[in-house]
Amino acid sequence: MSGALALAEQVRRGACTATMLLEQARVRIAQRDPQFNCFTAHTWERACAEAAAIDAQRAAGLPLPPLAGVPYAVKDLFDIAGRVTGAGGAVYADRAPASADAVAVQRLRAAGAVLLGTLNMDEHAYGFTTENSRFGVTRNPRDTGRIAGGSSGGSAAAVAAGLVPLALGSDTNGSVRVPASLCGVFGLKPTYGRLSRRGVFAFVHSLDHVGGFAASVGDLAALYDALQGPDAADPACAQRPVEPVGGALVLPGGLRVGILGGWFARWADADARAAVQRAGAALGACGTLEWAGAEAARAAAFVITGAEGGALHRPRLRTDYARFEPLSRDRLIAGNLIPADWVVQAQARRRAAYAEVLELFRDVDLLIAPATPCSAPPIGSEELAIDGQRIPTRAGLGLLTQPISCVGLPVCTAPLWPAISPPPRRAPLPVGVQLIAAPWREDLCLAAARHLEALGLCTAPAGEP
Repeated sequence: MSGALALAEQVRRGACTATMLLEQARVRIAQRDPQFNCFTAHTWERACAEAAAIDAQRAAGLPLPPLAGVPYAVKDLFDIAGRVTGAGGAVYADRAPASADAVAVQRLRAAGAVLLGTLNMDEHAYGFTTENSRFGVTRNPRDTGRIAGGSSGGSAAAVAAGLVPLALGSDTNGSVRVPASLCGVFGLKPTYGRLSRRGVFAFVHSLDHVGGFAASVGDLAALYDALQGPDAADPACAQRPVEPVGGALVLPGGLRVGILGGWFARWADADARAAVQRAGAALGACGTLEWAGAEAARAAAFVITGAEGGALHRPRLRTDYARFEPLSRDRLIAGNLIPADWVVQAQARRRAAYAEVLELFRDVDLLIAPATPCSAPPIGSEELAIDGQRIPTRAGLGLLTQPISCVGLPVCTAPLWPAISPPPRRAPLPVGVQLIAAPWREDLCLAAARHLEALGLCTAPAGEP
């Protein structure tokens, strides 16, 4: 499968039609998705209408939008008009169908992309493994015995498997960055408030971001550009003008790059640390910095997540207790028991952490950190072993993303591949690095990822085992 921009160019030149791309995608998904379990539903009738509309535009000699005919799919928490938004669970299956598309879906339709369906996730976006009790586990296309990460695991895996060139996800505590790292694709979590969340099933209003996945940086930048724009109806969405990045993915001269140590080195295995060092060397990193408040920022994100997530689901926990997936249900109940003064302290810590990272950006323009402590663990793993330290898998996979979530910085996750990882010897699996910039500098994150991609250090081969 070609990349998104290449497919749109083929449609623009008349080398193929949007309808042809849709039919190819339908066959590919039917043949390959049973191995991976990425999709929870398909929207073929809608997709046919969208593809036909693109073909009609071209036949009429009208200019085509930038993603004309490009197939994509969305995490199962984006509203799609006429469909129930279940957020990966059974609890909300009795909701009324959405009356309109999520803003992100509206914008991709305006850009010419063709929606193929919804993708698997952790129930209600509360998890890092996409081992879903209703829809089943999504398997990592790089090794089907391993998890895809989460909670946007179906989105990352669908891109890694070559089922779609683009996918939408969401990131609260790392739900774009963790699966991008484990599945070996590029993922973008923009600045908090950069993209509209209207029409996206909420998890934690204070931390939720819309993000996306692609197999190349150019495609990811095109996806991001299509999603940009203010939305006065979303109170968290910054009223900033569109700032396109797609045509300017070049690192500026004199870029100052630092590697985050301390917490970010402590909870990373040898492969993850090596990936950061390789990326740092390629980007000319000037040394290692330590953010002393990272652990406290992670704790604050935990408290805020539990309290807001628990409060959101409290009415249904009272009436539909048995329909919740047990692991997420217990954590949501615990969140309802968090004292109010803890939440106040967590939000104060969040504000302090934001001030701390702005101080770091006085000395550097870009920070590098591992995205996950290790590569993808086997399905069903309860613990991770990090340099002799054993930590719970479901919480541990977010150790390195949660501090960044707490302060809402823009991050592009870029996949690196080790040659071999002893002991024991195994086929190499990717592990991602977080390329982190100051607020509203998504252009720097993407330009750094593009530089690593051009050097051949970061690749996301779609559809390969």
